[in-house]
Amino acid sequence: MSTVVLMWEARAADGRGNELLEWARAQILAREPVRREVFRAPQDRVLVMTWWEAAEGLATDLPELPEPAADLIARAVHRWRFESVEVDGA
Repeated sequence: MSTVVLMWEARAADGRGNELLEWARAQILAREPVRREVFRAPQDRVLVMTWWEAAEGLATDLPELPEPAADLIARAVHRWRFESVEVDGA
């Protein structure tokens, strides 16, 4: 098993930062991650990170947050996927 972290980041349309934050917090995934955190940043950006335990090669079917309505965001959502690695000597 490995830990996979999915990162989802969006920038709200002008004046809609709180609305985007509430939208992201209200999203229900097809299954519960091990951990989920929601962050806000300057310029009305919202970041959601979810942690998953997945067997090697099976991390491709993890549920992700969808794209919000086009009028709620200033640009397309950015997504990143990270997999944990062992640190030598730790």
